[in-house]
Amino acid sequence: MQKIYIVEDDANIREIESYALTKNGFLTKGFEMAVPFYQALEEELPDLVLLDIMLPDEDGMKVLEKLRTASITRDIPVIMITAKSSEIDTVKALDSGADDYIIKPFGVMELISRVRALLRRSGRRDMEETIKLGDIVLDPSKRKCFIRGQEVDLTYKEYELLHYLLLNAGIVMKRTVLMDKIWGIDFEGESRTLDAHIKSLRKKLGETGSYIKTVRNVGYILS
Repeated sequence: MQKIYIVEDDANIREIESYALTKNGFLTKGFEMAVPFYQALEEELPDLVLLDIMLPDEDGMKVLEKLRTASITRDIPVIMITAKSSEIDTVKALDSGADDYIIKPFGVMELISRVRALLRRSGRRDMEETIKLGDIVLDPSKRKCFIRGQEVDLTYKEYELLHYLLLNAGIVMKRTVLMDKIWGIDFEGESRTLDAHIKSLRKKLGETGSYIKTVRNVGYILS
């Protein structure tokens, strides 16, 4: 069942959207502000996001920019829902990476129709082929990792990191590139975050963790 995150500070609108989507076979999770939405993304990625532009803690356009910057979220379909109805607002949102733009007030059936249409167009993860290197097998359509047929439980960041390293197997990836691709240019943490994730990833991969090699003063390579 597909999951939709609703980022909307108006409780009534959020409840209406959630009710309509649930009745039409979707799982939903609502957020009043951007911060808890970001925290939820660390635990589980949705199939689509309904995003209000005017949020109390952060402008929705800034939220959209962050989603499109980080590799882990850049391909998640996003529908902007807002009371701003001018053409320039619509164009700005679409040019910034929104997949669709719905103006309040809107009809429930229109919302459901737009959600379904966008999900049909964005089946990119289901079309990705299995990635293999030695005993490591990654299934992007299910976001799962297997070692010799046994599933390995990875966090989303660990999975994205391994996925990116596999796509660039045999190439030395600089630390700055990995930080940018996995955490995004707005990430304010230290590069030790990367080291901690590499360490955890190696441990979970067991013997195949040795595939991830450190290139001193440069970064990492998967080979």
